[in-house]
Amino acid sequence: MFLGEILAHPALAAADPVVHPLGVVADAQPVRWVHSSEVLDIAPLLRGGELLLCGGITLATAAPAKREEYVRELAQRGVAALAIETGGALPEIPADMLAKAEEYGLPVVELRKVVPFVGVMQAINSMLVSESVGHLQQADAATRAMAAELAHGASLDKILGVLAGITGSAVKLSSPWGVTMGSAVPEGWSSAQEGTEVESAAGERPADDGGPGRGRHGGFYGVAGGTVISVDIPVRGVLMGRVEVRVPDAADTALAQVAGERAVDILGLALLQHTPPGLHALAGAELMRAVLNSAPEWRLEQLAPGAGFPTDSPAVVAAIHAASPQELRGAVENFLSSHRIPCAAYLDDAELVVMIGLPCTDPAGERRKLLQSLQGLEGDHDAVIAVGPLADGAAEAAWSLAEARRALEVRQIRRRNASARRRHPSHGLVVVDAEDSAVESLSLTCLDASAREAFVNRQLRAVLEHDAQRQSQLLETLQVWLDSGCNTAQSARELHLERQSMHHRLQRIFELCGGDPRGTGRLAALHLAARMAGLP
Repeated sequence: MFLGEILAHPALAAADPVVHPLGVVADAQPVRWVHSSEVLDIAPLLRGGELLLCGGITLATAAPAKREEYVRELAQRGVAALAIETGGALPEIPADMLAKAEEYGLPVVELRKVVPFVGVMQAINSMLVSESVGHLQQADAATRAMAAELAHGASLDKILGVLAGITGSAVKLSSPWGVTMGSAVPEGWSSAQEGTEVESAAGERPADDGGPGRGRHGGFYGVAGGTVISVDIPVRGVLMGRVEVRVPDAADTALAQVAGERAVDILGLALLQHTPPGLHALAGAELMRAVLNSAPEWRLEQLAPGAGFPTDSPAVVAAIHAASPQELRGAVENFLSSHRIPCAAYLDDAELVVMIGLPCTDPAGERRKLLQSLQGLEGDHDAVIAVGPLADGAAEAAWSLAEARRALEVRQIRRRNASARRRHPSHGLVVVDAEDSAVESLSLTCLDASAREAFVNRQLRAVLEHDAQRQSQLLETLQVWLDSGCNTAQSARELHLERQSMHHRLQRIFELCGGDPRGTGRLAALHLAARMAGLP
């Protein structure tokens, strides 16, 4: 359904909705589902295409930076629109929030009257479910027809012709590197619809084409207006291709999305039949599946040589969370291959896992160079790359991955602290060194929560109570100072404080902690407690 239809439905029209910014064409904004949440960190739990209903209670007390992050994350997740109830706790939507939403391209609907969100979701989602059932039935019929074509040995163009016919859209299948492997358009498709010469659904090209044709070599067709839907085709964990469906304005975009997603398995089989992956790629995928499943060491050592990793060669494993994991995977693999660095990658749901081989001479130094190089990875990527510690061989790869994942967990814990967030970028490419989180990793794996809390309280109770009572930032100040090696000048720069203010804070901390810890055995205990503070 389109946003305009939903806002006109009696269940939501009673809220007297107004769409911001003015000029947004609500009738052209598709909505896949209606969801309600007051949680400001909801974006990772959404799939995209949702109309998100928010009562405004948490937004009313959130800092401007948090509201901006909320809007940015929803927009990047592909949320169709954000509907916010005003009045009571939130008299009006903050102007800076509306400005950011317009900047990021996220429509915001102001609900000026109270309506029961449960009733809205029941009314709209029941309609969406009914329509989805129809789409699934049509998509399944197309999948069966494509399977029949595959069983009879049809070409990729012929198989894609079934998908083009059911969706009324132009379809193209490309390799991960952009080489067109097949394409098709529905019957009756005219050059007026696409603005260039086209192929028939069976893949036959115009007689005066003079060559193999645009469809196979990437010229493709441009649909005036319309929507482009892209679906990845993985085979055994290896990205084999990408199907692109160009949906004209008159066609059903939701049907094209469902049909494209349902066709993944059939197209994967077709690609295996026409362009089977190399043994090296299959071996790399099998090795990474074993790493992800924490397979026995002997199994990892057995699989490593086939994927290009000598059994005893050093390696690191990186865990990557990205807004566009496939795009980042290509950038990482291209970078590593250009430097002749062996690697194996595997996309597991939203997590990209990459095993990277290092030379036997000075592997620690090479790891440091790798971290620096990843910081300068080409492209505008919104991602976090956590690089695990050095593994002596393939047998320790699962441990390196576990430490990388734990580093991501520690980073998330640190970001929940509003004052610490300014020291950790919330967007763009961020590279995290798992070795920097070794203390937190040890604490999380070897101490239970009650033991950690007791230790932190014994060392820092007075500091924590001072921060809670006076809204001060002594704990953060102590953490930065200790992490800098007790360098007061460097800590003041990082905290954006005058040196005199930094000295005043340290003096207060020393008073609360029983004196200056430098030169005493308490320094290590304080540092450990400061690193453990905030862990769950």
